[in-house]
Amino acid sequence: MIKGHILSKLISSLLLIACLSLGSFIQKSYAEENLMDFAETSGFPVKEAYRPKASIVIDADSGQILWADQPDLSWSPASIAKVMTMYLAFEAIEQGKFTLDTTVQATENDVRISQIYALSNNKISLGIDYPVSDLFTMVAVPSSNVATLMLANLVSDHDGAAFIRKMNDKAAELGMTNTTYFNCSGAQIAAFDGLYEATGIDPNGENKSTARDLAILTYNLLKKYPEALQFTNQPVVTTMANTPQEETFETYNYSLPGAKYGYEGVDGLKTGSSPTGAFNYIATAKKDNIRLIEVILGVGDWSDQEGEYERHLAGNAILDHAFTTYEYQKLLSKGSNKINQKEINIERDFYGFVKKGTKPSFTLEDGQLSLASEYGQVSPKIPVKSVSYQESEATKTETQPAKSDKKSNTPVRLKKGQKQLTSSLLAGFGLLLLIFSSVFRKRVAGVKRGSRKIATPMTWLFFTLGILLLLLAGSLFLL
Repeated sequence: MIKGHILSKLISSLLLIACLSLGSFIQKSYAEENLMDFAETSGFPVKEAYRPKASIVIDADSGQILWADQPDLSWSPASIAKVMTMYLAFEAIEQGKFTLDTTVQATENDVRISQIYALSNNKISLGIDYPVSDLFTMVAVPSSNVATLMLANLVSDHDGAAFIRKMNDKAAELGMTNTTYFNCSGAQIAAFDGLYEATGIDPNGENKSTARDLAILTYNLLKKYPEALQFTNQPVVTTMANTPQEETFETYNYSLPGAKYGYEGVDGLKTGSSPTGAFNYIATAKKDNIRLIEVILGVGDWSDQEGEYERHLAGNAILDHAFTTYEYQKLLSKGSNKINQKEINIERDFYGFVKKGTKPSFTLEDGQLSLASEYGQVSPKIPVKSVSYQESEATKTETQPAKSDKKSNTPVRLKKGQKQLTSSLLAGFGLLLLIFSSVFRKRVAGVKRGSRKIATPMTWLFFTLGILLLLLAGSLFLL
């Protein structure tokens, strides 16, 4: 009984492993194409040491994923956290709390923060009024931590903890399910030498997010506040122009046209780097009527500052791959169309992203037609683009169930690759069972020739099942 129980568990385990292997075989990887290969052909070669840990590209209009590799890897976004601070500041403007022309007077605390050498900052002068528009530029381009805090304090009335809670609440609202904020700028609160306080928030806590979540944030930012790009689209910017506080900054976004690795169409958005996060990057780019959002996380290593440049080679290669692999086109014309063996009428022309040289497939559900994209939506909170349809009368008649209790005898046909895989698996299990039937035969004492092996009910079962599986495998292969 014990041996039979062990054998039963062994067979169950083998079947489970086979099923898991089959699932892995059928499941399509997000990053089907090899970054290192298409980067080489794109003219933006990526060295293995600077391959991003995670990346994603989405259509900025629909939220459709066009490329993704490790999109849900938890990572430190570093100064990319400032994008959420900008989002909440734009939201406050929308709510009428202040405007781009509102000024914020620099305090002694602001001045002291601006003098912390270890943080990215810019000069701040005591008592000077800084327009919100200039603070936005300081946040977006030189990644000023002091300007970020000045904006956050304006939004929250100097309640650091309330602002961080607001960041996390907004992340949850937008569907950023793997994001947690502990500070407003990407630098830990403890790094501000006691000048940045948030009661109840871990001062050593480090912000965490994913490529997917940051793409969701950027999607919503551009949908609701596209004016954000006016602060990110220039390689060189000047703040507090024509005043004693005037400063000029060169962008860290080297993919902007005119910068070191300029790529046509790039107009944003934010870079970030830190010892734990290495080099990160959110890019926005537009060509013709197509706008893409890209997130690159974990390029290189903080100890090697070349990663600051190399992230843009990787970013440009992936952007270029998306632009050249996909095209936005009219997929269906208004009126009558035959989709999934149904004659339907759609109320308008239907457009979408598809890979060049491929035929689109569609889903029909609850009177809505939508594109069945390869990688789906970046978030379930962003509905897939769809168009209303109506079935023709002929289709309705054809699809009505026949008045019969008899079950359909139409066979389910497997595709060639599935058939070969299934046949091979069945044959493998059959041979395995035949081996078991031989190995586990019971040894008994013989009269003339000593001990010998005889079949038991269990080994006969193995033998019979093995033969049946081999016959089934052969029949399936010949179909």
